[in-house]
Amino acid sequence: MTGPLLYARSRALPLTLAALTATAGFALWAAHRMDTYVDPDRRVPIVALAPLLAAAVIGASLYAPSDELDRTAVRPWWPLRLVQLAGLTGLAAALVAPAVFGHPDVFGPPALIRNTLGCTGVTAAAAVLLGARLSWLPAFGYVSSVYLASSGVRGRAATVWAWPMQPGGQPGAWAVALAAFVVGGGLYVAFGARPEGPRG
Repeated sequence: MTGPLLYARSRALPLTLAALTATAGFALWAAHRMDTYVDPDRRVPIVALAPLLAAAVIGASLYAPSDELDRTAVRPWWPLRLVQLAGLTGLAAALVAPAVFGHPDVFGPPALIRNTLGCTGVTAAAAVLLGARLSWLPAFGYVSSVYLASSGVRGRAATVWAWPMQPGGQPGAWAVALAAFVVGGGLYVAFGARPEGPRG
């Protein structure tokens, strides 16, 4: 029992849980302020931003403060990394989904859950390639670009490249988001976050 507790503390998981709760609170507040119950299309900023913020929080928790100890440990770290990533992603999706209840076929909870999976997958892959501290950057750049470029764009191809801006029931968008989560999550579970030098 000591091993998992030490792992949780080394990854600042209590702070991560608090930040995910704050993200969900922000999403609820923003949805209320924007009167998203009047028009489902007003939910698009929430559907894009809340999963992005949650993925950034999860990405920060992937930082390994003692990479040398991780590499020389007797027990493999991948099961703990798998539990951490899957648990935080599931929790994040469950926490942000209530922000857009109603009209599930448009921009409701399914779209938020899908985007949480996809953004977290991109963030996990970035943690392996860039390190946990910069893991939020590729997802932020991609979602921001798609948000600005996809207004009014329709068609089958758009459901693939503009998956974060699609309604919840689009199969192409789900396929891309799930693939991002499986590939990014698999890379993180197998290799962990890229080692980073000390601050300063």
